[in-house]
Amino acid sequence: MDQDEAQAIIFDTIDILNRQLPVPQRLARQADTVLVGIGGPLDSLGIVNFVHTLEQKVEEAAGRPVTLLDADLLAADGPFRTVEALSVFLATVTR
Repeated sequence: MDQDEAQAIIFDTIDILNRQLPVPQRLARQADTVLVGIGGPLDSLGIVNFVHTLEQKVEEAAGRPVTLLDADLLAADGPFRTVEALSVFLATVTR
């Protein structure tokens, strides 16, 4: 999976999650959208839902399971900080 494919999967995940969120908490479909950390609109349950949905979508695309629900990955300076950082990370781990 390349970075563009990873970003498309992240945007699909955002679309799914946004259907469940009130308007002020919805995530923008932009590379600089903050997912985790300061400025991120998701609470802990929202983060878990996002990661779980993303794991399923990545598994479908990559053809193998990928575990993303990890405290180190979810740190404020980790790959879940922004959509762009996450797409770079996904492109790397799914090679």
